[in-house]
Amino acid sequence: MTDAQNVNNYDGPVFNAEVSGTQFAWNNDTVTQNQQNNSTVAPGFEALADRVTDLLRQLPQAGLADQDREDAESAAREVLATITQPDAPEEGRLRRALAMLKGALAPVATGVAAGTAVGAQEWARTAIEGLTGII
Repeated sequence: MTDAQNVNNYDGPVFNAEVSGTQFAWNNDTVTQNQQNNSTVAPGFEALADRVTDLLRQLPQAGLADQDREDAESAAREVLATITQPDAPEEGRLRRALAMLKGALAPVATGVAAGTAVGAQEWARTAIEGLTGII
């Protein structure tokens, strides 16, 4: 009998609890992952869902620094989570989520974020403009 507490596994990932709805890349130099959110979007928020989903799709190629990309992804997913709730989206939560998303992109759009790829500044500026006034 083996004691699971003393097992070391260096050959691959080990999950010690239930894992659902997550993605991970292992032993890759570069990776692009996509995830579809098939939740129903609240009526009237379809354009916002399309815009944010498109933004998420473009993020890996936008050339943002890792932390900037992670912040933008997190904020974008919060926007989508807010507009796909079973009840009507909470207005304050949606405003905050959109502000977080714009805030995550602002340092890139203004050129303050160092290490961004060529074209990232214009891409971020266009993304922010597209999110402004959509709701």
